[in-house]
Amino acid sequence: MPLEPKPAEFPRIRGALTFYMVASVITGVMLLLLCAEMLLKYVWHLELYAFGPNGLLSFEPVVETPEGLESSGTGVNLSTGILIAHGWFYVVYLFSNFRLWSLMRWPFWRLLVLASGGIVPFLSFILEARIGREVRGYLAAREADAADAASASATAAPGATDSDTDSEPVEAAQ
Repeated sequence: MPLEPKPAEFPRIRGALTFYMVASVITGVMLLLLCAEMLLKYVWHLELYAFGPNGLLSFEPVVETPEGLESSGTGVNLSTGILIAHGWFYVVYLFSNFRLWSLMRWPFWRLLVLASGGIVPFLSFILEARIGREVRGYLAAREADAADAASASATAAPGATDSDTDSEPVEAAQ
């Protein structure tokens, strides 16, 4: 029999699921921004800058030198900001994955699949919808089973009290 979460953990699972879903969307958006930034930098040799001499937002060229690609813009490099922000949100996303995985008591391969959502573009959105639907359905089914079991035990012995079911110890004949 596989390990299953205890009913007392269901509120914590709901909180972990909400945290996972929010972290998943943020990480997915950041990953798409990162992919767009990488295309700009390595295909079109441009980086996005803010508050520079060329205006509020501007694309500045990246020049190729013997040491590699170097930025030529001035101001705040938003391309680097996107890179750093995605990295930190991915750490938060991994924490949300671990929390949900450990509360649901899933096998290790599921944690690896969840973690890949922050690496493969669009996968976090797919997993967010699928995992959310699966966990909510699981919790609803378990709660319905518990409610059915409670109502069945309440109707099994109507009018029976604890004193009716207690048995007196039998004295041994001497």
